Amino acid sequence: MNNQNAYNSYRQNTLNVSSPNKLIEMMYEGILRFLAQAKKFSEEENIEKQVYWINRAIAIFSELISILDYNKGGEVAHYLGGLYNYQIKALSESITLHGDKKKEGIQKINEAIHVARELLEAWKETSDPK
Repeated sequence: MNNQNAYNSYRQNTLNVSSPNKLIEMMYEGILRFLAQAKKFSEEENIEKQVYWINRAIAIFSELISILDYNKGGEVAHYLGGLYNYQIKALSESITLHGDKKKEGIQKINEAIHVARELLEAWKETSDPK
């Protein structure tokens, strides 16, 4: 593949994000997609795939933590940092819950889905120019 073809391929596969607000929205949506997969594989007791999808969701929560601006965001940024860290902890714990404790693990995934859904809705409301 020559440089021009590589560049064209890169351009076609590059995510076109018009604003940082849209990027945050897409991150929350990604968490929801990944956790839906994690839940599915947890129910099927496919631990390898469950761990894969949970780790992808955790990676997004980690990225959200890394972009928090505590100077500008103040109390809200600190709250979100704590909330994101709690979700990472709960999802990490869900990986270890199998067999008799499978329901507990699925409940932790469900709680993270609920949180991500609420964050997405709140984000859309606050970032939607009216």
